Amino acid sequence: MAVDGTMFTLGVEEEFLLLDPLDGSVALRAPELLEHLAAEPDVTGELMRFQIETATGICHGLDEVRSELTRLRQIVASAAEADGCLMVAAGIPPAGPRGDTITPEPRYRRMARAFPDLIDDAGTCACHVHVGLPSRDLGARVLAGLRPWLAPLLALSVNSPIENGADSGWSSRRFPIWDRWPTARPPDEWPGAAAYDSSVGDALRHGAALDPAGVYFYARLSSRHPTVEVRIADVCLAVDDAVLLAALVRGLVATCAGATGLPRVRGARIGAALTAAARRGLDGPGIDVFTGREADQRALLGRLVDFIRPALRAAGDLDDVEQGLHSLFERGTGATRQRRLFAEAASPGEFAADLAFATMNVPAG
Repeated sequence: MAVDGTMFTLGVEEEFLLLDPLDGSVALRAPELLEHLAAEPDVTGELMRFQIETATGICHGLDEVRSELTRLRQIVASAAEADGCLMVAAGIPPAGPRGDTITPEPRYRRMARAFPDLIDDAGTCACHVHVGLPSRDLGARVLAGLRPWLAPLLALSVNSPIENGADSGWSSRRFPIWDRWPTARPPDEWPGAAAYDSSVGDALRHGAALDPAGVYFYARLSSRHPTVEVRIADVCLAVDDAVLLAALVRGLVATCAGATGLPRVRGARIGAALTAAARRGLDGPGIDVFTGREADQRALLGRLVDFIRPALRAAGDLDDVEQGLHSLFERGTGATRQRRLFAEAASPGEFAADLAFATMNVPAG
């Protein structure tokens, strides 16, 4: 699985919530946790004081990704427990933020001043998958090829249905919240890195973002690493789901890197497909971006797997992906599991505890 002898390496970033075990509200403890975890360079803060981010190192195989994600979750969960709070993998706070929650760093304060209408709801948690590529020009062309397949990636990762103590009606409530940011949109069909950089420059000049890291394309060239970064997914409730997501993203990037004449799709259809995926996850009809018609969302995900099957086989990932999909279909998405836990929980605190347990354990099914 290589282009000019260069392997498609993987890296995964996960964002987590810190919740109060008594009532499930956000726990503004990230600065204190980071002091205790100062020796862990792969654990950092985020926009809000109830968020923690982890990042794997450069990984070559899915077993390595799984091991790194599990290790990092264990580190943060243990620190949170010692501090009297819970680490939870959910796309939005289920009980809502309270008070002044912004991390007191200059960049985040500038964001609050620049986007005052967006900042209060901005504490959402995603899973970002990085795939290494030999050149930024190739990366820019790969981004165009990813456009038709963003909705199935969101549909399998949806994990934020509960908002303000009630079912929001969305499987990924995170997506429409995040989508309000000025640069949150599908990647364009850039012919190379210069065109990509020109679009980023335009966003900065027009005040749509403060810096390249604040340009929130659904998939982009990383501003820090020689990677394509796919940012469409909610943080996954289970490590297994995150590993499956990473395998599919790598297979998709590899396929697009080696293909010519990839199909083009309209931006409006991509938007409609993403909205359908965020609403219903895998449990309802999606939108076929090639025809504009409704289609079974699981069938659309299956079409993605068929498209990237040669790349999955070349990487040795095909068996893992097929097993991961079977398990996902059996137990449901993170949103499905959240709704089940929410219905069974006797209180918001019990629901938060159940989410924390699910974050650290392989689900049955």
